[in-house]
Amino acid sequence: MNKEEKQSTQPGRQYVMESTPVTIRDNYKGSDKLKGKVALITGGDSGIGKSAAVHFAREGADIAIVYLDEDTDAKDTQQAIKAEGKECLLIKGDVKDAKFCKEAVQQTVDKYGKLNIVVNNAAVQFSVENLEDISINNLHTTFETNIYSYFYITQAAMEYLNKGDAIINTTSVTAYRGSEHLIDYSSTKGAIVTFTRSLSGLLAKKSIRVNAVAPGPIWTPLIPATFEKERLKDFGKDVPMGRPGQPSEVGPAYVFLASEDSSYMTGQVIHINGGEIIGG
Repeated sequence: MNKEEKQSTQPGRQYVMESTPVTIRDNYKGSDKLKGKVALITGGDSGIGKSAAVHFAREGADIAIVYLDEDTDAKDTQQAIKAEGKECLLIKGDVKDAKFCKEAVQQTVDKYGKLNIVVNNAAVQFSVENLEDISINNLHTTFETNIYSYFYITQAAMEYLNKGDAIINTTSVTAYRGSEHLIDYSSTKGAIVTFTRSLSGLLAKKSIRVNAVAPGPIWTPLIPATFEKERLKDFGKDVPMGRPGQPSEVGPAYVFLASEDSSYMTGQVIHINGGEIIGG
């Protein structure tokens, strides 16, 4: 990974990475855990979102992917899902726009006739050395992408979600331990934890489960889009397992939270972070 160059745009492009993230294990066996389900995944074109999408497809779900402008990655993911024998709707647009989020949900329902699983996953992050270096523009972009969109997508989805359906939010290890160079990003991830817990209580009476996944250092396009080459060579080496994780090591957690396997779980967070002990 030390050969990677910093990418110039957020949230990053997977197809240009020299060390391509692993999306799904070759020996992962689907067992129809999500047969007949429809999932909408924001930021589903690459990284963790792509992994969740392909795992869902292998488990029998049809997919709608929301992405910003990474057309090549989105089409690659679409082909990977079709290779699993499932459909994949690509929805291009900016999740900072509430109107677009509502339209994305509607397009999904128009295509498939229903919606069962919502994965709020889209995110950006801008690393800075000092608090004063956080620009107003980047602050707004980070909050509007990372947490506002979760409200927009989920509000639009509520009309279609029913008993047994699931909402899964992507938070981060930084929500629990902070990050001195990603203060705004980690703040949004903390908000996602609270959003998850609060919404789970509200929707429990409707038997709609709301949970989250808190990844640690996972090798995705967001990483070379965030950090300089010098920092990339040590990425993930400070966790007990001594290495970054792959999206393929996170995707199965989304399957668990989307399926009946987690039928007695709501308001919880699964920590996949290479062994870092996190309270909460």
